[in-house]
Amino acid sequence: MKTILNWKKGLFKSIYEIYADKVLVGYLNEKTWTESSHGELHGERFNFRTKGFLKQKTLVFNNLNNNLLGKITYNSWMTKAKIEYSDKIYYWEFDNLLSSSWRLYNDEGLQVRYNRSLSEGRIEYDLENNFLVITGLYINNYYWQTTMVILMTVFLPLGLVIVN
Repeated sequence: MKTILNWKKGLFKSIYEIYADKVLVGYLNEKTWTESSHGELHGERFNFRTKGFLKQKTLVFNNLNNNLLGKITYNSWMTKAKIEYSDKIYYWEFDNLLSSSWRLYNDEGLQVRYNRSLSEGRIEYDLENNFLVITGLYINNYYWQTTMVILMTVFLPLGLVIVN
């Protein structure tokens, strides 16, 4: 049975609110500029801890007992990621150049599909796996934050040079 969730995030807010039929069922706290985040979906809580500098990876833990659940490895072009979870490999990638649509899949096929506009989005899936659903949203947020850091690093100094 297909499940549809919607999420919202205010422009200057750090929390993604996840809804099922207008009922809050989860959240993802992005913790901007830190190496950790946490989220919850349908009562299941997760901690995301990013390690490394140039070749970063994120470890995902169960918040209840702090057990390691999975690992996310990112590609250099910020368009794909690999998720190792429960002795399986899943892949995350954008579906379009605007980065407004992405998916999570494995060798068995599509697992989760995501779409977004500026401050809201939609999640569609058939499986009952809170870990995969929230991890796909986390990866998108990770790439969004990384893009903002790169843009600020490049354009802030350039803007200062132009103004002076």
